Amino acid sequence: MFCYQCQEAAKGTGCTIKGVCGKTDEVANMQDLLIFVSKGVSTFAEIAKKENLDTSKADEFVFDALFVTITNANFDEEAILKKVNKGLKVRDNLKKAIIDAGINIPENLHSSTSWTASSKEEFENKSILIGVLSIENEDIRSLKELLTYGVKGMAAYAEHAFNLGYKNEEIFAFMHKALVATTQNKTADELVALVLECGKFGVDVMALLDKANTESYGNPEITEVNLGVRNNPAILISGHDLKDLEELLAQTDGTGVDVYTHSEMLPGHYYPAFKKYEHFVGNYGNAWWKQKEEFETFNGPILFTTNCIVPPKEGASYEGRIYTTGASGLAGAKHIPAREDGKTKDFSEIIEHAKKCDSPTEIETGAIVGGFAHNQVIALADKVVDAVKTGAIRKFFVMAGCDGRMKSRDYYTEFANKLPNDTVILTAGCAKYRYNKLELGDIGGIPRVLDAGQCNDSYSLAVIALTLKDVFKLNDINELPIAYNIAWYEQKAVIVLLALLYLGVKNIHLGPTLPAFLSPNVAKVLVENFGIAGIDTVDKDMELFLN
Repeated sequence: MFCYQCQEAAKGTGCTIKGVCGKTDEVANMQDLLIFVSKGVSTFAEIAKKENLDTSKADEFVFDALFVTITNANFDEEAILKKVNKGLKVRDNLKKAIIDAGINIPENLHSSTSWTASSKEEFENKSILIGVLSIENEDIRSLKELLTYGVKGMAAYAEHAFNLGYKNEEIFAFMHKALVATTQNKTADELVALVLECGKFGVDVMALLDKANTESYGNPEITEVNLGVRNNPAILISGHDLKDLEELLAQTDGTGVDVYTHSEMLPGHYYPAFKKYEHFVGNYGNAWWKQKEEFETFNGPILFTTNCIVPPKEGASYEGRIYTTGASGLAGAKHIPAREDGKTKDFSEIIEHAKKCDSPTEIETGAIVGGFAHNQVIALADKVVDAVKTGAIRKFFVMAGCDGRMKSRDYYTEFANKLPNDTVILTAGCAKYRYNKLELGDIGGIPRVLDAGQCNDSYSLAVIALTLKDVFKLNDINELPIAYNIAWYEQKAVIVLLALLYLGVKNIHLGPTLPAFLSPNVAKVLVENFGIAGIDTVDKDMELFLN
């Protein structure tokens, strides 16, 4: 295996024996093969779309395959192998439909359009040959992987929107275009242009998901979320998929089973549609990487709807209490199947399991406040603008992104603690767990930590910035009193970064380390054209940002 798609790449260069995330080399290689097959599907999807043929199965396969391969999503080798086989069928059926329509297929297509296998050994042998390092030129490899990771993040958001009945054909078309481009002899300049175009579609897909979420469940509201527990059996829901949360809440209603959110599912509490459920109790625990300790004390079953799984140690007390669904997977865990024929998912098994478990052990008390998505903040715009004009708010700090295990991430807690009292943090994603429980106070009733929601709700932060730009009648978004100090971990953070670059945001600081997949030359392009930088010590960065 070779994998360097996340921030915790071993030795800052890449995982070669076993992923820091916990995936084995067999799982990593099978994920590489799934991406390879997806490129073949996308090649025929591009041809079919130009001829107005139906590509819906190819679209759905590709965004699902991309989502399955993001960090911490799926550790089940057999499940991934099944998806590879499905991809071969989707590819060949689409090829047949093109031929049957009398459309000529170009010669000398990439090998992903024709390769096939009949045994697991053949699959394994092929997976070793088509990994990241099969591209020899370091800069071309870097740009192709940056593009691939961007569309992986895009696919996650597209799938969430799709689950709510929202889709954008142009987004699907770009995913195919991007994957096909990674099979072609593109120049560095051509790939840079595609990476920036990926940022454009990153904005589009986040806007689509924002529309899907708010039209389905209402605009997030300022909400106080309970951190304590009740004396009832319960289910802990993790990940990002709000459709799964909706169906779980409906099916647990009246059963005596409570529901708690974990990590990135915390913002579910901000949506009006979910507040009618009295058994939707609160949030349990912190960011994803602390789950090995916190799942032990939760006592009930845990449902992963998407990524952010940490494989449990063998013999862990909660090992038999993990359920997965959607793109997530874990060998040995019960997987709840996808929806069929317009029906809801069936959560009856996990509900019955919960009834037999003890209630959660309380690990903290109190509450935290969130729900500051763009609609809510814009409703407070006059108050915010007055605070800026009077000097009560000197600067905003966008500290969105992902959390992770590294000790170096204590930087973000220290940074938040040391920010002057006339500054406000705008956040989204699980990076907020580094500071959202600190007593940072408020400025004239405006909390100093404004949580917009999940990582995909970084779109809200962009909308807020663009709105303030208009309010202050500025020509450039970079003239706003906003600094960007973003923590990254996986591929959804990559698409957020590319989206911000597309919107013209410059001088973004990214940490705790810059991505291993950026070659020196590619990193130089980002630094020179967009002012991308890493982080230093808290004191040095504080001085830089404030001056």
